Amino acid sequence: MDGVNARKNTAETTATTSPRRQAQGDAKGKGRSSSGLASERRDHLVKLAAEIFARKGFQATTVREIAQEAGILSGSLYHHFDSKETIVDEVLSQFLEDLIARYRAALESDADARTVLSEMIRIGFGTLEPHRAAITVMQNDWNYLRQWPRFDYLVKAEDEVEQMWVGQIKRGQADGLFREDVDPKLTYRMIRDTIWVAVRWFRPGGRLNTDGLAEHYITMLFDGLAKGERTTHKA
Repeated sequence: MDGVNARKNTAETTATTSPRRQAQGDAKGKGRSSSGLASERRDHLVKLAAEIFARKGFQATTVREIAQEAGILSGSLYHHFDSKETIVDEVLSQFLEDLIARYRAALESDADARTVLSEMIRIGFGTLEPHRAAITVMQNDWNYLRQWPRFDYLVKAEDEVEQMWVGQIKRGQADGLFREDVDPKLTYRMIRDTIWVAVRWFRPGGRLNTDGLAEHYITMLFDGLAKGERTTHKA
């Protein structure tokens, strides 16, 4: 998966939300009191399908497999979703809406760029557990999904997130907090990949939780590994 404008108004939030998910949200709002059980069942199916997508890959997963895992007939699954694309749409929309909302909140802070970037790193690592399946799907099936017009919002979200990070790195350089000889976009992509690839090896219950991982990475990023004078030189 690949600062996004430092400030976005509330109306722009929908830019990263799929049209189908927006329509679903409206429908839920109208009949929430009478369809609570159906909504819970739907959420359960989304989470279950997300785990299968993460394990097998989106393309390799069939609707029948999702239904079997849920203990229902394929026809029953279609009462909730018209296709497996709708399900993965739900999975990815939830992840991106949560992630970007948290990033935007961090950018609203009056803190300096280093403090804001540190918080964004904590936010990123903090998604590894609640959104593990979605992150895995994005890594494994990104190139396939982005070919579908309904998933155009993935690219928009990616661009917004990149602008957020790059903007903060540039702000830190302008304020004299960060070195001027590093490329902001390359730096962002290295940070991004470090966070998202961790989903492949991080296991809850280990020596470090996601908070510990974030603090370790922040230390490495800003304080480095080597002691003493700099030994690197510009090419």
